[in-house]
Amino acid sequence: MRKHEYTLIPAMTRLPKRRSQLERDTMTQSSPDDTEDSDFRAAIGSEVEDQESSPGSFEIVTYPADFTLEILNEKMARGDIVVPKFQRKFIWKPKQSSRLIESFLLGIPVPPIFLFSDSDDKLLVVDGQQRLKSIASFFKGLIGDPAEPTDIEFKLQIDENSPYSNKTYADLEATDLAAFRRLNNSVLRSFVIKQLKPKGRSGIYHVFERLNTGGTSLVGQEIRNCIFHGSFNELLIRLNTPPSARSKVPIEWRQNVTKWRKIVGRPKADARLRDVELILRFFAMHDSMSAYKRPLKDFLSDYMEDMRRPDKPTIESHRDLFQRTVDAVHDSLGAKPFHIKAGLNAAVFDAVFLAFAAHKGRIPDDIKRRFQRLKRDKVFFDSTTAATTNTQSVKRRIRRAKKILFGA
Repeated sequence: MRKHEYTLIPAMTRLPKRRSQLERDTMTQSSPDDTEDSDFRAAIGSEVEDQESSPGSFEIVTYPADFTLEILNEKMARGDIVVPKFQRKFIWKPKQSSRLIESFLLGIPVPPIFLFSDSDDKLLVVDGQQRLKSIASFFKGLIGDPAEPTDIEFKLQIDENSPYSNKTYADLEATDLAAFRRLNNSVLRSFVIKQLKPKGRSGIYHVFERLNTGGTSLVGQEIRNCIFHGSFNELLIRLNTPPSARSKVPIEWRQNVTKWRKIVGRPKADARLRDVELILRFFAMHDSMSAYKRPLKDFLSDYMEDMRRPDKPTIESHRDLFQRTVDAVHDSLGAKPFHIKAGLNAAVFDAVFLAFAAHKGRIPDDIKRRFQRLKRDKVFFDSTTAATTNTQSVKRRIRRAKKILFGA
């Protein structure tokens, strides 16, 4: 087999079964944010069901690609294989990485990795980041993420009785050419996933949701951050995150982020990006409500796919829209207006935010009284507590919010 060849065996593939609740509980490690702020988002049954819904119609092909470690390292160095920018960091300890390298040297089977073939012909890492970065860091000769290496030499931290103990990649080449060649030519089985229909990346959300096996299962906006990276995604992050003391941002921006943090009821950005998803939800419903259909999570993913490469005027107009709406909502309703009972009610949030966005600059003097009336309204209550992702419920609550708050 020539250096850059790999086996191509097309096979139409069904998505694997969703993990059981027990498996998900076992895989998920609660973070301090989860335990201290478990009521950040109100647990509305229909929203939970939407997150757990099965995908719609996708045509996905999966084929095995038997890349050697040498080829994988070259592809990563060239940027042909990409770890999405906002994926979790490289967390393996040197001993874990060393055991992986030793497995290749000894011919011990290693679990496969999963890659998504992008429309740009790049391969996005769905599952296998820790293995790939361990290989690249050993080949580079330095411990740590290859993109941000330390200055510590990578010597294999394995049993001292092993002939490979304390060896570097360069040591193997100099003292054990057979082992050096065996390592370079070792194969890490890769499964390449390509979406045929519809075009784009919408299906990878579901692939990532089911295949990613990190210590903490990624959910919702965490997955979108991994696969829909770009200037629009960066805008969502910036609008949501308090700037550092040293960052050079206008005072008005700092004040706006502070107001947004008061609205969501948390001074710091959420570790699971649930607050970022609220901003995305607002933009998606504002721009594409006429195309809305369940499940909501796919609607949000499709919108991010469409917004992957916006021009600067589009970015600026969305920044202005959101920040003006934040100012109007905060200045009119105060802090935590959408914490109706336990936690922030996302359905109340989207309806009221959209109503304010449509009427900014024309805020009635009695807006607080109107908001209290809206919360007591039976139609609004029903559409924000049950079937909240149903198309008619979404449209009904938005109409109701505009009518009661602004007489529209």
